[in-house]
Amino acid sequence: MTRDRISTDRSIASDERRSGLRTLRRMGPYLWPKDQLWVKQRVVLAIAVLVLAKLIAVYTPMLYKGAVDALAAEGVPPLALGAVGLTVAYGMARILTTGFQQLRDAIFAPVGQRALRQLALETFTHIHNLSMRYHITRKTGGLSRIIERGVKGVEFLLRFMLFSIGPLVLELTLVAIILTVLFDAWYLVVVVSTITLYVWFTFAVTEWRVKLRREMNKQDTDANQKAIDSLLNFETVKYFGAEAREAARYDGAMRAYAQAALKTAYSLAFLNFGQSVFITGGLIAVMVMAAIGVQNGALTVGDFVMVNAYMIQITVPLNFLGTVYREIRQSLVDMGEMFDLLEQPADVTDRADAKPLKVSGGEIRLEDLRFGYDKEREILKGVSITAGAGQTLAIVGSTGSGKSTIGRLLFRFYDVTSGRLTIDGQDVRDVTQKSLHAAIGVVPQDTVLFNDTIRYNIAYGRAGATQDEVEQAARDAQIHDFISGLPEGYDTQVGERGLKLSGGEKQRVGIARTLLKNPPILLLDEATSALDTDTEQEIKDALERASEGRTVLTIAHRLSTVAEADLIVVLEQGEVVEQGSHEDLLAREGRYAHLWQRQQADDQAVA
Repeated sequence: MTRDRISTDRSIASDERRSGLRTLRRMGPYLWPKDQLWVKQRVVLAIAVLVLAKLIAVYTPMLYKGAVDALAAEGVPPLALGAVGLTVAYGMARILTTGFQQLRDAIFAPVGQRALRQLALETFTHIHNLSMRYHITRKTGGLSRIIERGVKGVEFLLRFMLFSIGPLVLELTLVAIILTVLFDAWYLVVVVSTITLYVWFTFAVTEWRVKLRREMNKQDTDANQKAIDSLLNFETVKYFGAEAREAARYDGAMRAYAQAALKTAYSLAFLNFGQSVFITGGLIAVMVMAAIGVQNGALTVGDFVMVNAYMIQITVPLNFLGTVYREIRQSLVDMGEMFDLLEQPADVTDRADAKPLKVSGGEIRLEDLRFGYDKEREILKGVSITAGAGQTLAIVGSTGSGKSTIGRLLFRFYDVTSGRLTIDGQDVRDVTQKSLHAAIGVVPQDTVLFNDTIRYNIAYGRAGATQDEVEQAARDAQIHDFISGLPEGYDTQVGERGLKLSGGEKQRVGIARTLLKNPPILLLDEATSALDTDTEQEIKDALERASEGRTVLTIAHRLSTVAEADLIVVLEQGEVVEQGSHEDLLAREGRYAHLWQRQQADDQAVA
């Protein structure tokens, strides 16, 4: 192994340790919150019950020894109960040990569930607060897998670190003290040596297995991403007859996962066998020492049985040490990935002094606006446009000219590189995103619906909307009659992403949703692109009524939908090449007139 490779491995291990410590520090407030007294009380009570259970468990073999000595008429029993009484006491002690362990879990369960719920909500909220730039670069399947594994790791980490590692250390310490006091130091030497070798072997092999497990998780995430991506693009798969191709792609990912899982399984078998060798070796050594003591008359048969009971008693938790340690390490890795996600900064954030947006008229002004998704490629190159209060501004141009980008900047999915974008004189970067989003209603080109009812999807436009308001919005969007004709009416399920509805039906539901929101500013991004000519005219009428008294920003490719706009701006390659009314632009016989004539000719050819 080269020196660079060793240095790299050490650096990775150091980073992992720091990540693990960071994760443990982040978990502290969930286990011991400042303002939640009941959580602290439950944690303390659970630990107290745990200690009591371990004390009883450590004393139990003494009762077993007493019962054996009483039957063999040897030694002095710990309690004057006789063989039968000591046997009953032994059974009761085992029942109490189990009972207190279950009581401990019951006491702690609300603490673990609270931490899980709080962290899951924090992660979910943070993801929604992340910028559009982040979401378009991540795969939904992989993101959901990170969250799923991280949240599951919370409860496991809390439970096993508190109730496995700590209790194991306590029990081993008590057993070591008892063996030293009741017998001699050699028993302690053998037990400590056995445990040391066992722990060393377990940790060494588990570290190796963690790397295998990480690779398995990587392949699992990849397979899940491919499955979700394929299902989300169900129609595309069908269009191109690519079912077999998708199945082969998914099977390839699952093959890699299966190979990684097999390595993990083989390493587990090696770990279990090695652990058995160390534990059995220690058990034999201690039992031989006890057997010699019985033969010499220094120990009773009860002592021999008690030593065996103690060794078996510490063997049980030790057998789980490898699994617990591995799972704790894996939980730290999984939670570390989730905390990395929580620490991912948002590109677009509210300023410390941000104030709510106050819309008095709705004037939208773009002043020398420049923006690019990548630094190397500028999309908007000094765009200056003004839409007066209550006016309809239409932005047209060829594909890639930057039309939709202006809409994203207005809604502040991104921040401008330079220049200003204001609403009634207020820079959108100086107001809260919540108030900005509340003031703008958006009808996108591709309306995506929740996998719920039509009622839910329309009512999503305004929390607490009544059924009458939902139906009125549907009437305005020219879709009420269609919904009423469905067997389940407004309770009809729309399917994943609204696949049970046609493109035009989805679009009208989206329009109804925005009309219900009733914002002072409307952003229509190719809002009628999925509609036929007759429906388009109906929707145009509805949108015109909804536009009264509002500022409307319409982004369109079909010029016939924007001919009546107060101001039409023609964009080409991120620059304003023309602006004016429909009649003015036709009279100039420039770029707009050329696009108009071409589209008119195309429409006549289709007709």
